[in-house]
Amino acid sequence: MKLKVKKMDWSSGNSLICILNTEDAARLNAHRGERILIRGIKNHKKITATLDESLYEIKEGEIGLNYEASKLLDAIDGMYCEIEPVAISEAVRYIKDKLDGKRLSKDQINKIVEGITNNNLSSIELTYFVAGSYIRGLSLQETSYLTEAMYKTGDVLKFDSELVVDKHCIGGVAGNRTTPIVVSIVAAAGLTIPKTSSRSITSPAGTADAMEVIFNVELKEDDIFRVVKKTGGCMIWGGALSLAPADDKIIRIEHPMAIDSFEQMVASVLAKKKSVSSDIVLIDIPVGRYAKIKSMKEGLRLAELFRGVSKRIGLRTEVIITKANGPIGRGIGPALEARDTLRIFENHPLAPADLKKKGIMLSGKLLELAGKANKGTGNKMAEEIMNSGMARDKFFEIARAQGLRIDSSSKVSLGQYKTFIRANKSGVVSLIRNDLIAYAARIAGAPKDKGAGIYLKALRGEKVEKNQILFELYAENMKKLNEATKYINQNNPYLIKQ
Repeated sequence: MKLKVKKMDWSSGNSLICILNTEDAARLNAHRGERILIRGIKNHKKITATLDESLYEIKEGEIGLNYEASKLLDAIDGMYCEIEPVAISEAVRYIKDKLDGKRLSKDQINKIVEGITNNNLSSIELTYFVAGSYIRGLSLQETSYLTEAMYKTGDVLKFDSELVVDKHCIGGVAGNRTTPIVVSIVAAAGLTIPKTSSRSITSPAGTADAMEVIFNVELKEDDIFRVVKKTGGCMIWGGALSLAPADDKIIRIEHPMAIDSFEQMVASVLAKKKSVSSDIVLIDIPVGRYAKIKSMKEGLRLAELFRGVSKRIGLRTEVIITKANGPIGRGIGPALEARDTLRIFENHPLAPADLKKKGIMLSGKLLELAGKANKGTGNKMAEEIMNSGMARDKFFEIARAQGLRIDSSSKVSLGQYKTFIRANKSGVVSLIRNDLIAYAARIAGAPKDKGAGIYLKALRGEKVEKNQILFELYAENMKKLNEATKYINQNNPYLIKQ
């Protein structure tokens, strides 16, 4: 059937949707929810979209395409395309097998991932795969197959270096912006570390959100190679590239229900590392009552899974479990975390000592793994690189190569609306809850509003007096500030013991 394109002014978030007039759908013998193959007659591009129907908005002879479908098809209003129904694919049958509790082969998982990558699976079918994997579980072998399939169906960046190193923290700790410290120290030591990072999904800031305050994080492949060749490292947003693209689509499905299984988490992380040709990876698993991983038993199980999959895909991975007793650093939110980072490199009197210490520790571990330092001496070497100013110089070298925006902590712009949260009694701060402090920062507008967030004035273990300021709350509009303040008054993240 030949139809004329009508671009629709709406987005589904990630699904490719096409709309036919009810009469055309009947002639095609196609029904809502089925997949339709669409080919541009002149540009020869093709996509597979999920069908919806319209009585009046779409006329006979037209096909409506949502934003995502129009973009992938490179469509313009009035262009002609050919359409035909798509039969149920092998991938859908394999998804049903997983729902039935069966183990999937390498070929079956490859077919599913190809279907995800090529948009041949609807969002409903992808949701069933995510749910089936979560409920039925993935074996170690299946997880390894999934990891390989995800990075092999995307771009793989290959750098002119004998050894590429990387690090990743699984998250769950407010602040904890160690990546810029690690990249700067490790690159200053002469190693290659092309760090791709994410934007926030559920936290007040991802590394990309925070570093974007200081420099550009959205680079094309040619620019990445240029920066890494010149400086030895980079800090970029991975979402701007086609690295393990199936993973990004799986994450979007997982997010609303927060059903991120250990197996899919490991596949996601390691696929991205293989996509930048990493040889050695350091994984940080923070464990704490109010962190993502709440018990040492869970942490050890996740660590073993990382090691097992890494061995099967040819990646040397070291896993360390760190304590997550509360936020790390003082700033929570993009601009505040960026300011913390700059203060560390400036040796500013308000630089957060715990964040600096952890960044140096992780750097030391990587230096040892890469053979730059003997076992047990990496921390000392990393500290010397930091204290000498070499790490600072490397950080700004990378920042300038990527497109420097600000070069001083004093130039960081915070939300114009601000309030203070004070202690309701005297005593010692025994706990700052990660989950509550992070959620309050999100209510204030982080990470979308770069200047929104929380700045901790009192840290765990410190004595405070009644009415002393515990933390500052920033927002970019008064409504969000009031909403965050109300939440904090109802859910105090600070526990003070007398």
